Amino acid sequence: MALHIDYYVSLNSPWTHLGAARIEAMAMAADATMRVYPVDFGAIFAASGGLPLPKRSAQRQAYRLVELARWRDRLGMPIQVEPKFFPCSEQLSAPCVIGVRETMGDAPAIKLAHRVLKAVWQEDKDAGDGATLAGLIGDVGLDADQVLKLGRDPRWAERRIADTEAALKRGVFGAPSYVIGEEIFWGQDRLGFVERRLVRG
Repeated sequence: MALHIDYYVSLNSPWTHLGAARIEAMAMAADATMRVYPVDFGAIFAASGGLPLPKRSAQRQAYRLVELARWRDRLGMPIQVEPKFFPCSEQLSAPCVIGVRETMGDAPAIKLAHRVLKAVWQEDKDAGDGATLAGLIGDVGLDADQVLKLGRDPRWAERRIADTEAALKRGVFGAPSYVIGEEIFWGQDRLGFVERRLVRG
């Protein structure tokens, strides 16, 4: 029986971006299904004891930049470790991804989420800007006007709140998190364990 991955992401997370292509490839190789959840990690941090980046100690903030550079070099991904528009507003992009997920399917929603992340971390674009987001939506083959209209429908912002509450109940506390059954794998550096779990079936 094919496995399913619930994929909890922040559309501002460099770690989600660093793992994006690999989790897609792993799911495809294992014939696993995957559903993306661009949840509110601000709310998740507040409820789970995490701290948003600006409130972390200077030592932790400095080490994060070192690790980003290490992973950039290890994976050969040309990311900006301090992008110009980080953090971008997710007030429109996240509901757009959710609206696409719920009305068009999981695959286009994942493509859009990953396109937003690439824009932020590789292209120094403000994915929170409506005009910029429209271009990203078009890049993945979707109708920008249709998707932006979807994203502005209040039900998808409400769905994001519900998805966030459900994520907390499942034990999710960081991005990215890959959940297979009852097992949580936190962080793109745990993708080796995800792959082993998918191979095991």
